[in-house]
Amino acid sequence: MNQKQTDLESTASLRTRAEDRLQKGGTSSHGALQSWTQEEAQRTIHELEVHQLELVMQNEELSRLQADLEDARAHYFDLYHLAPIGYCILSREGLVMEANLTAVKLLDLALATLVKKPITQFIYKDDQDLYYLHRKQLHRSDQLSSCELRMVKRDGTLFWAQLISAPPEARPGPGGAGETRLILSDISERRSMQEEKADLLARLQQAQIPAG
Repeated sequence: MNQKQTDLESTASLRTRAEDRLQKGGTSSHGALQSWTQEEAQRTIHELEVHQLELVMQNEELSRLQADLEDARAHYFDLYHLAPIGYCILSREGLVMEANLTAVKLLDLALATLVKKPITQFIYKDDQDLYYLHRKQLHRSDQLSSCELRMVKRDGTLFWAQLISAPPEARPGPGGAGETRLILSDISERRSMQEEKADLLARLQQAQIPAG
């Protein structure tokens, strides 16, 4: 056997052994890769399940908050709009910025007709001075101010109303700084009873009958 043939056989044998080692190493590496992939897959699946559960919990929390918000809105509606007295927020200039449904009903107006209108527009012309004094007292004393005057409904009907105003707010609001809160009550029945009582007393005095 010559040297050239010996070298070829040696090279072939080395190649065969190298391929065997590579195959064994490749099998081992593939197994490690397969094992790593399974571990990562399980970890990824776990993270996805946790994330899905978080989304479910967040959705439940949002649903609960939405329900609480609806309850609060319903409570606010009952407390504000269905109150037995009218309630308005007036700007510094005396414009009606907000009003509840009771105030709208008392004046027999649509809310859109009442908002952004001066409250004096709905006060009987002969009682405008009473409201002016009411406002003056409110700003001067910085305390609740009350007065009784006649107001006008949409059809021109008059009714007696008691106005109670809270001092202007310092914080900005729908009407800007200096807005006031106004409570409006229909006291027509009470005024009628007072007038009937006064009339009865007057007639008794004229007849010189002691009033018991």
